[in-house]
Amino acid sequence: MTDKFRNGNTVLPPIANRYDRTLLEHGHNRNDPYYWMRLTDDQKHNNEPDAQTTDVLNYLNGENSYCEQILKPTEQLRDDLYIELSERIQVDVESIPVFENEYWYYTRYNEGSEYPIYCRKHKTMEAEEQILLDANIRAKDVSFYNVVGLTVTSDNRILAFGEDTIGRRIYTIRFINLVTGEILPDKIKNSTGIGVWANDNKTFFYTTKNSVSLLSNKIWRHKLGTVKKDENLVLHEKDSSFYIGVSKSKSGEYIFIHEQSTLSSNFYFINANTPDETFTPLTPLLKNHKYYIDHYHDRFYIRTNLNAENFRLMSTDIHNHTIENWKEIIPHDPEVFIQCVEIFEDFLVLEERCDALPQIRIINQRTGKKHYIKFNEEAYKIRIETNPDYFTHTLRFKYSSMTTPDTIIDYDMESREQTFRKSTRIPGHNSNDFITRRLYAKARDGELIPISLVYKKGLSKSENNPCLMYSYGAYGESVEASFNANILSLLNRGFIYAVAHVRGGQTKGRIWYENGKLLNKKNTFYDFQDCARFLITERYTSPDHLYATGESAGGLLMGVTANMADCLFNGIIAEVPFVDVVTTMLDETIPLTTNEFHEWGNPKILEYYKYMLSYSPYDQVKAKPYPNLLVTTGFHDSQVQYWEPAKWVAKLRHYKTDNNLLLLSTNMETGHFGASGRFERMKELAMNYSFILMLEQKNKITSDCMKSE
Repeated sequence: MTDKFRNGNTVLPPIANRYDRTLLEHGHNRNDPYYWMRLTDDQKHNNEPDAQTTDVLNYLNGENSYCEQILKPTEQLRDDLYIELSERIQVDVESIPVFENEYWYYTRYNEGSEYPIYCRKHKTMEAEEQILLDANIRAKDVSFYNVVGLTVTSDNRILAFGEDTIGRRIYTIRFINLVTGEILPDKIKNSTGIGVWANDNKTFFYTTKNSVSLLSNKIWRHKLGTVKKDENLVLHEKDSSFYIGVSKSKSGEYIFIHEQSTLSSNFYFINANTPDETFTPLTPLLKNHKYYIDHYHDRFYIRTNLNAENFRLMSTDIHNHTIENWKEIIPHDPEVFIQCVEIFEDFLVLEERCDALPQIRIINQRTGKKHYIKFNEEAYKIRIETNPDYFTHTLRFKYSSMTTPDTIIDYDMESREQTFRKSTRIPGHNSNDFITRRLYAKARDGELIPISLVYKKGLSKSENNPCLMYSYGAYGESVEASFNANILSLLNRGFIYAVAHVRGGQTKGRIWYENGKLLNKKNTFYDFQDCARFLITERYTSPDHLYATGESAGGLLMGVTANMADCLFNGIIAEVPFVDVVTTMLDETIPLTTNEFHEWGNPKILEYYKYMLSYSPYDQVKAKPYPNLLVTTGFHDSQVQYWEPAKWVAKLRHYKTDNNLLLLSTNMETGHFGASGRFERMKELAMNYSFILMLEQKNKITSDCMKSE
């Protein structure tokens, strides 16, 4: 049965053509009638589209038209939401300057501008401003623009930067002479956009991508002013489960190459003063060994999971650096997960997780004394900011909570005094008007799953409270209890906002991640559903008023939730959802697939094939009722190809047995992260919010009708 929404007239959705396509693996046949929706990059960019391309574009545009028709009654609401959301954007925001190598660096936005302007001032903030790069000018002739990897030579004369004008995260590196303002002729295509300068101020190391998988797989040495044929290939990573990158030590003395997979990593190094040297491996690559390094005096510091699930800190002599010579500095603690390490001349700073909350530990490198920075709220987020000055006693970090906007704090590690440098100004927002809570839901296997809540003060528990739940649950990414100015548009309309810290992230340490991936992946889905049931049981909300949202791997969570727990949610927003798990993971020509084997499993192995098939949202669509669904995607998405959500929606239309809404919105000009401009993003968010507010309004009308009867 197709879905219908009656508003005077019946509006019918487009019905996708079905062409049987048998996919055979392990002697098992799957029929994929929408496989035809997949287009190659050549087809997408062909000025004279073939019949298949035309059919795909017609279908996507038809879905967009249908979505717009269904949401037409919300036009005024969307306009109001867009204004609200946009007004919370600081129109003339300027970042706190960071001092590095004689210059103060900062970014700023002009009023009404979509993109940042990158600037610096020499020695003092009273000096004349120099604009390094105005992204608004670079973006004026394109519908999408993203700039990354801005890095300046040590003589402060040349800027390198990467830019993407499509949204597939394939960057072209350009160079600007900061003395003359001239854009140099050197142009490096098909890169990650990120590289580092050697200390000779003319050698630039950068990474290019595999043209099929889009994984970074080659490191190059570029001499400024030379043409491509003179490039020197430094490293070619041939293992398709790895990606590689290049970075520079905080001291500026060493250049590192890293190779990383989900489970393993390895590093190579050279002295930044001798860029033509051959890179030296720190240690042989070991299976399931994940580590990270930086430089301190005559040693490398190493954060490693070697015999330490939650990581420990070790060091080794630069000239005698094999594993047997590593010395332990901070031992493993099964209760404390070491997330990152920041090195200063006199201090060592560790960003950690303990009891499902982040913490900062400060260690005096001269005396060995340690202390922690204290925070008072039930749930919060902290993040060490950019700290390029190696010799300072000041640590800069960012603090926020679900009620407190981002606040930049400079912390004197010697005196322990805090200086509040800047707090994001949110017009009309008063933190005291809201309450944030940290709750724990008992999962079906007995684990306690943290939930962070925020709601308007004075809101009482009630089954009529609308509630939006968010989660991600993959790649060890810990979703923090941080401030979200956009969600105020829902909180001020009586919503509760809940973040479920499910397994698959690292909220409760590395074990939290291990128990939410591969053959434990269903824990992620069960945790989310059990958190929903907990909120319902505790009378924070009810199924008629409960909504869920997630993107990418969190969109997979939304797809599984729609299949498994339809009775728990009134509506679900699945943004760029990874929903065709088995087909994608079987196809190594799709970007990122091979790098994902250690996260999801390789379905060419029968055990993983069966397990993935048992939860893959596209494969598990059944003839049954589904909640109201809004699905979004980007036509140029390189991480979750547009055809995954498009196929899923088409299949849902064919099978679902209810009259609930099913909408697909495809941004035909962007990729995985949606619109690139800061105001343009608000239009997409206004649509998402209007969807669930429309459903709530429908609830109210139904309730009022029942009361009148």
